[in-house]
Amino acid sequence: MNQPKRLKRAIAGWVVLNKPYEMTSTQAVGKVRWLFGAAKAGHAGTLDPLATGILPIALGEATKAVPQVQDGEKRYRFAISWGSATTTDDREGEVIARSDVRPEREALEAVLPQFIGTILQRPPIFSALKIDGERAYDLARAGEAVDLPPREIDVDDIVLLEHGAEQSVLEVTCGKGTYVRSLARDIAEALGTRGHVATLHRAAVGPFHDGDAVTIDQLEALALEARDALLKPVAAGFADLPEIRLDPQQATAVRHGNAVLLTGAGAPISLDECWASFRGEVVATGWVEFGQFRCRRVFN
Repeated sequence: MNQPKRLKRAIAGWVVLNKPYEMTSTQAVGKVRWLFGAAKAGHAGTLDPLATGILPIALGEATKAVPQVQDGEKRYRFAISWGSATTTDDREGEVIARSDVRPEREALEAVLPQFIGTILQRPPIFSALKIDGERAYDLARAGEAVDLPPREIDVDDIVLLEHGAEQSVLEVTCGKGTYVRSLARDIAEALGTRGHVATLHRAAVGPFHDGDAVTIDQLEALALEARDALLKPVAAGFADLPEIRLDPQQATAVRHGNAVLLTGAGAPISLDECWASFRGEVVATGWVEFGQFRCRRVFN
C-alpha cells in the first residue's frame, strides 16, 4: 500500500543549524526541509562534511535572502596539525609531505599578520570550484592534474587561541571565498614546515552565530509546533543592513516593483544596499538613490 504523500508547507524563516560532523550541507538542508515539511529550502554557504558549525538554512521566502547572508562575514575556529601535508589539506586526505619542524608560539604569532588583509590564496584541489564545467574534486579524485589559480580573498583577523608542539588552534574572521584548509597549509609553509586542518568549526555567518544554533537532534526531539517556534524571521537575514520602514501606501507601491520617495527628517538620500519593511515584515531589498527607495527583490 502506497504511503500518502507528505504535504509541503509554505513556511518561511531561518533555521540556524549547527551542522554535525560528516554530514554534507545538501544532506543537512534535506533533513531540515523534511523536519519542517517546507516546500522550499536552501543554505547560505557550503560547509565541508568534516566541518561542524553554523549552516544558515533558509525556508520559503527566506531563500531570497540567501545571497545577502552568504556574502556576509564568516568566523572559523580551526586546528592546524603540524608536520604533515595532505592531498585535501585536511585530515581526510593522504599524506603527501612531512616535516620535523614544529613552530614556536612566537614564530607562529609573527607570521600571522602576513595573512591578514586582501591576500592571494590558492584554493585546495579538492574543492567545489569548476574547471571547464567539472568540479575540481571530481578531477582530483580521477587522478587528473588540477591547477587552480590564486584568488583574492579578504581576511579581517587571525587570532592564536592555543599552541602546542603538534597542534595549534586559531580563529579567523574572513570574507566569502576563503578556504581555511588553504590558510592552514600556507601558514605552515610560511613557517618552513607542513600542516593541515585537523578540526574546523564555523562559529558565525553574517548575522548568525553559535548562540543562535540548534542541532538536528534538538529539532528531531520537538513537535512540529515547537520547531516552528525556533524559526528566526526572514528579516533576521538582513540584520547587518540598514532598514527602511515604509508606510502602507509605500509598501503597496514597492510590492508592485515601484520606486518610492522617502520622506521625514531621517530619510536617507543614498544607500548602496538596504531592506524595506512594513510592520516588521520584509517587503523588498534594494537601494536608495536621490532619496528614493528602489527595489531589487520583492518578498511575498
